[in-house]
Amino acid sequence: MAAVSIIIPTFNRAHRIARAVASVLYQTFADYEILVVDDGSEDGTQQVLSQFHSRIKRISHFKNLGVSAARNTGIRESHSPLVAFLDSDDYWLPQKLAAQFSFFSHHPKAVACQTEELWIRRGVRVNPMKKHFKPSGEIFEAALKLCVVSPSAVMVRRPLLQEVGLFDEDFPVCEDYDLWLRIAWKYPVDLIPEPLVIKEGGAPDQLSRSVEAMDRYRIRAIVRLVESGCLTERQTEAALQELRFKCRVYGNGCLRRGKKEEGQYYLDLPDRLRGNSTETP
Repeated sequence: MAAVSIIIPTFNRAHRIARAVASVLYQTFADYEILVVDDGSEDGTQQVLSQFHSRIKRISHFKNLGVSAARNTGIRESHSPLVAFLDSDDYWLPQKLAAQFSFFSHHPKAVACQTEELWIRRGVRVNPMKKHFKPSGEIFEAALKLCVVSPSAVMVRRPLLQEVGLFDEDFPVCEDYDLWLRIAWKYPVDLIPEPLVIKEGGAPDQLSRSVEAMDRYRIRAIVRLVESGCLTERQTEAALQELRFKCRVYGNGCLRRGKKEEGQYYLDLPDRLRGNSTETP
């Protein structure tokens, strides 16, 4: 059994998937298995992947089911005690796996860690804003505000996913935000400060560009977590405070677009939730 299962979901990225896979094959740490889940591509992705032969395990969905389903398929078809993810438009520097495997070897109680990353936008290196700086350890309150864990940078122990559940396949976007919240309320997520992931953005095929009103899914994730009753009093207050902010922004946006009923629903949602009489949006 390999030490690490690497799961690469892809959809119509024939022009980039080879680079992602190659960045794994060039790792200084070699005890891994690669599972590429082709989520119904129609652009020649399978032909590109064929060049890697037995060095990867190819899994195909007959139709596009979404990134959550693709990652979950990879998780279920893999077997290693450690699981890492790589988005097909990102790639790793050669020491990435070695650094994380060493971290887990020296921290046997740790369940999740991520590395720093470098950002490329339309071919140009950019610096993240202060709000995007990755925290380390107890990240729950920071994770409520925005997604502070990158799928391409994280590695987790398999029992953690068995405990908290996999990616929610009903979330077309923000599925990672939802999962990190389900992890971070209970467990630390540690940061290896070296930038070992190249994260590309700005492409027209990115999910964040194709789905409107992404905050609806962040709101849904917070509501579900609060309703679960698992949070501490401090965590609940932090979650409700962030929920109020997100609902105000989204609700007022709905009102400006003439969606009065939807807007009022979200504006009233935090108070209903605090009173324990809400329905999940």
